Amino acid sequence: MTNMDRSPLAVNETFLNEVRRNVRDAIVEDVGSGDINAALVSEEQIGTARLSTRTAGVFCGQLWAEETCNQIDASINTKWLVQDGQTVNPRADLLVATGPARSLLTCERIMLNFVQLLSGTATAAHRYVEAISGTSAKILDTRKTVPGLRLAQKYAVAAGGAGNHRMGLFDAYLIKENHIAAAGGIAESVLTARQHNPNIEIEIEVQTVPQLIEAIDAAVDIALLDNFAMEDLHNAVRLNHGIIQLEASGGITHDNVLAIAQTGVDYISIGDITKNIESMDLSLRFEPTKSAQGKKH
Repeated sequence: MTNMDRSPLAVNETFLNEVRRNVRDAIVEDVGSGDINAALVSEEQIGTARLSTRTAGVFCGQLWAEETCNQIDASINTKWLVQDGQTVNPRADLLVATGPARSLLTCERIMLNFVQLLSGTATAAHRYVEAISGTSAKILDTRKTVPGLRLAQKYAVAAGGAGNHRMGLFDAYLIKENHIAAAGGIAESVLTARQHNPNIEIEIEVQTVPQLIEAIDAAVDIALLDNFAMEDLHNAVRLNHGIIQLEASGGITHDNVLAIAQTGVDYISIGDITKNIESMDLSLRFEPTKSAQGKKH
């Protein structure tokens, strides 16, 4: 099993700690010394907030929205009407939250920021997955993520049905053009990588078919075919004959992704699914009520 077969991310304590950190940082950023706007509302006022989407897509972000409510005010009662990875239509209700009006108003933008970003990421990933349906290729993300939200966006990619590439510079080798030049060549860089970390998989970026031959001879795990023309992708697959795994990257669009998948490459990595995304268009409507609701569940 390669490093790129590990999606979806395990929702364990380490993962949840990262969600808590994301939310804590967002609250510090947005609330600062206190929400002076929410203070305009009576402390006794109870209300209901209904979160809905104006656009279709794949929903993601429940954990972050829920944690926002927990950290702002644990008395907020939340009822989720969708789950991460679920396709939603325009005007679909996503969440109904009830609790102190001040707390709900403070939560609003923080929750929406997480959900709109992560749903946009999940939707972008899902569109590429759907585009190559019926082929054996798998869509992967990259490290082109929002700073501080890498795990969150990679989780959203998995929710959209795509796979996760390496998490960072620490868990897998991706020896790129500048590394190769600095290390003295493909064979030299691969040999050094094996000496340093013999149990970590090695992927190497190649820009020509002769470089691919060098990568195969060096017995790397994966070769990243960087900006290969369509004819060169076909040639690479034929030449490789399944010896190592092949990943296409660079210049991938909705217009050409199916043709690239049909060449027989194993993976297609796309920076746009985390970098150039269209956020889900969300709306949160607040309605005041007269009495407090039950406990949070």
